[in-house]
Amino acid sequence: MKRTDTAKLYHPNADAKADIAAAVKQAAASHKNVLLQLGGNWCIWCIYFNDLVKNDAELDKYLRANYVVVHVNYSPENKNEKVLADLGYPQRFGFPVFVVLDDKGKRLHTQNSAYLEEGKGHSKAKVMEFFQNWSPAAIDPKSYETKAK
Repeated sequence: MKRTDTAKLYHPNADAKADIAAAVKQAAASHKNVLLQLGGNWCIWCIYFNDLVKNDAELDKYLRANYVVVHVNYSPENKNEKVLADLGYPQRFGFPVFVVLDDKGKRLHTQNSAYLEEGKGHSKAKVMEFFQNWSPAAIDPKSYETKAK
């Protein structure tokens, strides 16, 4: 498996609030949701998850088609405590943890990554199911309207 350059995955000096606001704006313009990946370069499971998604063509394509992704740092240098408080304290689940926002910035879901694990990594099937279940189409009421005959 190809490894990600971990020094570039999470940025302790990034302005998470501004990055999230920019992602929400981009999501609104492109009819996507926002996926916040919270963790740090110190977190091997964060790196495993990122490697799985980036190195699997199907997962990567689906993610890029449906989400704007922001890596939100949590480390001794910057715990982003205000941002995490605004997100409902997702760190209670450990790391990585994922928060899905709609294209207006409303929190839709917080995903405990333990439920996506399988063996010594993450299950491709479980990750894809998570992506699909919180995609814009999955939460669009129009997806559930029955067609009159």
